[in-house]
This record gives sequence, C-alpha cells and structure tokens, in this order.
Amino acid sequence: MKAARLYEYDPKMNVQLRIEEVKAPTITAPDEVIVRVGAAGLCRTDLHIIEGVWKPTMDPEGTLLPYIMGHENAGWVEEVGSGVKSVKRGDAVICHPFRSCGICLNCRHGEDMYCDNGQFPGLGMNGGFAEYFITSERSLIKLNANITPIEVAPLADAGITAYRAAKRAAKLLRPGSYCVLLGIGGLGHIALQSLHAISGCRIIAVDREPAARVLAKDLGADFVLDGGPNVIEEVSQITGGGAHVVIDFVGELGVENICWKMVRKGGQLFVVGYGGNINVPTAHLVIEEINIGGSLVGNFTELVELMELNADGKVKMHYTEYNLASINTALDDFKNRRFTGRGVIVP
Repeated sequence: MKAARLYEYDPKMNVQLRIEEVKAPTITAPDEVIVRVGAAGLCRTDLHIIEGVWKPTMDPEGTLLPYIMGHENAGWVEEVGSGVKSVKRGDAVICHPFRSCGICLNCRHGEDMYCDNGQFPGLGMNGGFAEYFITSERSLIKLNANITPIEVAPLADAGITAYRAAKRAAKLLRPGSYCVLLGIGGLGHIALQSLHAISGCRIIAVDREPAARVLAKDLGADFVLDGGPNVIEEVSQITGGGAHVVIDFVGELGVENICWKMVRKGGQLFVVGYGGNINVPTAHLVIEEINIGGSLVGNFTELVELMELNADGKVKMHYTEYNLASINTALDDFKNRRFTGRGVIVP
C-alpha cells in the first residue's frame, strides 16, 4: 500500500514525509479491524510529532522511525478478526483515536483516554496517512446514513477534543454567561458550534487570522475579536469583569499567558492547546479563586454524542482536502495557516 512515513524529528520541521510502498497491515488478534482509509485529518499534534515534542512519550528508545503518522481516521471496514461482531466488511466507520483495552478500571469508568493498556495509532504505532491502517473493534463507530468519511475524519480527535472541552464548559455556563474561545481553527470552530448546541452562553471568539474571524462570525459567535494587544481589556469590557469560562485552543506563542487574565473571579480556564508554559502568580489564583485545568481529547461516548450532533447538522467540520501525494504541501499550508478549519488527507 501507499503510505507517508516520517524518518526523522526536526525542531524546525524542515523535513518531509516520504511517500512509499509499504507492507499493508495484517490481522494479528481476534478483536482487530483493518480499515480502508477514506480520510485522515491533519492535527497540530502532527506538527509537534515532527518537531520531536512527542518523542520522549511515544518513542523513548528511538526505535519507532520510520513510521506512519495520522490519528484522525475514518473509512470503510476492509477485514475483521475472528472475534469481531459489531462491524463487517464495507461498513463506513469513524475511529476513536485510542485503542483502549476495555477491562482496566479507567475503561470501566468510561474514560478511554486514561486506559492503562491503550495504544494510539498515529502516535507510537502506524496510523492513517496510508491506504489502510489497523485498529480495534472497540474503537469503531458506524457512520450515520449519508455521512461520508471525508466529512467527519477530523472529528475523531479535533472534534471530540473540542466537544469534550465545550461539554465541560457548558456545565459551568448559565444562560447569559460568557465563554471565550481562543483560536478558531480546527478545534475552536467545532467548540463554537458545540456550545451553541448544548449551552445558552454568549461566545467571544478570538483569532488573529481574518479568515478565522469570518468563520467565527458565520458560525454565530456573539463577539469576534482580533487578539490584539488590548484583548484582555476588550474581554473585560464585554463581560463586565471577565469571562466565566475561557478555553485556550492555542496553548503557546504567548497566548497561554494572557488567557488566564481573561477569567473572572471564580471562573475556569480549560487548556487544550499545548506547547508553552503557564506562569500564574499563586496570589492571583488565591485572590481571584480561578481554576485552571487541562482537557484531554475525549472518550468513546463523547464521540458518539458528537456524531449525533453532526448527523443532525448542528456541528459540521470545515476542511480543505489534499491527496496523500500532496501531504507535504498540506503540512506546509497547515504550518503557515493557509487554510481555515482542518486539513484532510485522502489516499
């Protein structure tokens, strides 16, 4: 099969994936499923993988490369293991990004991403920047009728990451309260739609890119800001003292050290993007009694919920399509923010 493989890490990302003919995956366990890839989303995590940020976690011994990236996958079932009963060849599916075991206590609690024995296709093992990839039956959700893989592939990670953060935020947001979304890219535009679907809050969208601000307005943000030097004051003026919830989808480039200043007394900051370091005076935490926490991807049930919102037309992915042979162009466009929403790779 054709696949795009990473051969080296580079903090400056001056490397390209190699398009090669490699051996297709084979079934080795009764619960495994081979998926014919219909589409695979591009994620900022892919850029961080190339930078080497994930090497200590996914490749501590330095033995992984070359390997196939791609962890936002949807397609059609090609082959199933002997124990698979819920899907069959030809079924259209989206793949939860984590291959969880289903039997550890974290899985029993429903938090797939906390699995003690999980595997992550595209991070630490071959993923979906290829014609086929292998996952487990437990990871698959059948697509609703008339939904195609290319429309939803990025929902497998970007989508549930945004939805989980929005769902957690919605529990804190009464009608009329304010939520700030920092970054209206692949995740932020999904969170915006999700909040509209599950919360009565007022949404302030912040992004420095004009196209992203246009998208935010089109998707119904109540206020759209350009993230300029006065953004903290602008948020304070709109909200009357700060937002009840701020969700940071950037997490670096300096954004991580302005986001907490937008939170009102007793409010909550959810950090979703990563790469930087937050420096908050402990006195501020105590006096303002703000809460700061991370939000990690999403569990299987949350992906099911998001797919229902998608099927009902309440949450749609905005994407730019690239073929596998053009994956390096796609990565370069992504690095330089030449598209709005998500990039999607099709074999």
